[in-house]
Amino acid sequence: MKLGLFGGTFDPIHFGHLRCAEEILELFDLTQVVFIPAAQQPLKADRKIVPFHHRESMIKLAIAGHQGFSCSDLENQRSGYSYSVDTVAHFLDHDCDSGNLYFIVGEDAFQEITLWKDWHTLLSSCNFIVMTRPGYTITGLEEILPPDVALHYHYDRKHEGFHGPGMPFIYFRRLTLLDISSTDIRTRLKEGRSVRYLMPDAVHRYIAMHRLYR
Repeated sequence: MKLGLFGGTFDPIHFGHLRCAEEILELFDLTQVVFIPAAQQPLKADRKIVPFHHRESMIKLAIAGHQGFSCSDLENQRSGYSYSVDTVAHFLDHDCDSGNLYFIVGEDAFQEITLWKDWHTLLSSCNFIVMTRPGYTITGLEEILPPDVALHYHYDRKHEGFHGPGMPFIYFRRLTLLDISSTDIRTRLKEGRSVRYLMPDAVHRYIAMHRLYR
């Protein structure tokens, strides 16, 4: 099993999320990409988000029929904040080893990796796939990680990723990032504007049925 863990609030999920997941599934020859909606994100604790069951339902509608996509409610099973290091530990204990586990994250989130709980442990536990936008360049991890940590990583041309002795890889990959954001979708819905073609029709219908983001 080669698993990609795609976490986020997904408030709501849209075509940008889905296209990135599709490309990563193919690029890294993954068995499956697991969408993991956060129950409570510590770095977004000041923002009100739609209840978990709605976000989970929208994800399941969006990925229905895709053999390579699944959804996990793992972070809602735990009380308190959703910490990625705990989520990764769960999958390592139950599903696969560190070499076959890939944590998927956007470049903005990865820039704040040192603010995450037990980030040292997290980076040494699984591979990271950092989704980048056009124009983004990186010459070394010194721009992101503390110097004493970054110096242990070296660029491997064969695998096109950074890794250190006994450490999993950190990959930076430019994807077809559609200029769609959940924030913009929520604003459009609040203002009564169209969100057609920004998300799957099934998700759009669910939002309308439950009068979300109004």
